[in-house]
Amino acid sequence: MAVAVSGPTVSTQPARRVSARHFVRLKLRVMGNNFRGQGWRVALFVGGAVAGLWFAGTGFFLFAAPGLADEGRYALMVAAFGGGLTVLGWLLLPLVFFGVDETLDPARFALLPLPRRTLVTGLFAAALVSVPTIAVLLALCGLVVTAGALGGWSAAAVAVVGVVAGLLLCVAAARAVTSAFATALRSRRVRDLAAVLLAVLAALLGPLQLLGVAALSDADWDRLDGVAEVVGWTPFGAPWTAGIDVAEGRLWAAPVKLLITAATIVALLAWWSRSLESAMVGAASAGPARAPRGVTGGAVAQLFPRVVGWARRDRFGALVAREARYWWRDARRRANLITVAVVGLFVPVMVNLGGSGFTIDSAQGFTASPDSSPLVSSLSMLFVGLLAAVTVANQFGFDGSAYAANVIAGVSGQQELRARMAAFSIYVLPMLAVISVVVAVVIGEPGWIGLMAGTLLATYGAGLAVNGFVSVLGAYSLPETSNPFALNTGAGIAKSFLTLLAMLATAVAAVPMVVAVRLLGDVWLWLALPVGAAYGVGAALLGAYLAGDVLDRRMPELVATVTPRR
Repeated sequence: MAVAVSGPTVSTQPARRVSARHFVRLKLRVMGNNFRGQGWRVALFVGGAVAGLWFAGTGFFLFAAPGLADEGRYALMVAAFGGGLTVLGWLLLPLVFFGVDETLDPARFALLPLPRRTLVTGLFAAALVSVPTIAVLLALCGLVVTAGALGGWSAAAVAVVGVVAGLLLCVAAARAVTSAFATALRSRRVRDLAAVLLAVLAALLGPLQLLGVAALSDADWDRLDGVAEVVGWTPFGAPWTAGIDVAEGRLWAAPVKLLITAATIVALLAWWSRSLESAMVGAASAGPARAPRGVTGGAVAQLFPRVVGWARRDRFGALVAREARYWWRDARRRANLITVAVVGLFVPVMVNLGGSGFTIDSAQGFTASPDSSPLVSSLSMLFVGLLAAVTVANQFGFDGSAYAANVIAGVSGQQELRARMAAFSIYVLPMLAVISVVVAVVIGEPGWIGLMAGTLLATYGAGLAVNGFVSVLGAYSLPETSNPFALNTGAGIAKSFLTLLAMLATAVAAVPMVVAVRLLGDVWLWLALPVGAAYGVGAALLGAYLAGDVLDRRMPELVATVTPRR
């Protein structure tokens, strides 16, 4: 008699072991599924691939240039400095653009029973399958060409190993740093800090370019050779210079540098492995919670930042406090403030030191231009003043639909504009004071501080008046994003036109300050500060009065204009 026994079916097939190739296949399959029925994603991917190939080709010829030109002197510098910048880019850029490649987020594998070693190797292998990785690999192949041209096939073979090891080092550094700071990078404050750093870098591109050109014109190549040798013995330059060492006859250095690279990769992967759990959970202990500070002065007083502690607790004071807080916390507004500070200090210094033709002397530092004069200094300050004021040309666009709350509350146009001018000036006026003092001291004319400060104040006040009208009549909406450089489609042309118009009108309004320099001579050095301050304050108040009437009539249209389109 047969007895049927029911129970769970147990598979006799051995469990398939998960390896790195499964992660690579998973990534490719997810990428393929994302492209189905999404033509715009395919177009973006193709565009990114084309851009990556263009950068790869440019980098390839830059790295291969010493070998193609048979210039062994520059081969070590190109390999050390170029490769070091590559590693630095892979180390820092993920902190700014974290989360772009979502398939590599360790948090997606938190519930899967995968050993830590398998997870690390799998994510590491999947990270190698990307357009940036392939583009960087193609660019770095230029080092193989250089090593082969200078030292033959043996140097080229070592360079191939070094390039592959260096690419593994770049990816390992990016993954380890991203995993270690995963919790912090998911917070709003760190993302805002990243946006501010982007604004600083964008504002410094021009100054760094001119300073780099001026420094290279007087560069000591022997000293740079020594620096390149030192960088070549660090993880930033070791993998890239191994092939160059073989080409130059230092055979013993190549295995040592490859060993340094391998040890660094192992250390980075070990760091990544240790920090992987906290990155997967998405939270980490930030220490004991802080006890709430005592509330003094009532709930209303807590809404006023310290910088506006002087303001009265009325409607005008509340508007100033609101705007001051936004200028400090909103990443897009802070980016504009940083641009004003960096460019506003750089441009007048460069103009008064002779523009792009200044020199750098090891004993005396910067050499000022003999053409520097009160008129040139006044013109440079005029540019800084109108640059600072044009920041508020679209001040209602920063608010977006939130401006409707002021309309509903019945805030008058004049009071609105005066409060916005006061809040913005809290941050800008100290910058202008520092700029006038620093520029006068740098060019060696401290007696011109009053002239520069007076021109700045007059131009800034006139610019506030002009941009008050522009912000009411020419406002445009901004996208709802934390990217400080983002614009809606077509808004770039509008922004450029309005900015140019506002700057021209401000320059015309501030022309009397420049004319006075020519007519009054040395007397104007004493009168510029009080006259400029009075002129600026009067112009700003008059502009708020006249533009406020226009704002009272256009409030509904303005709300509709600055509301983002979905």
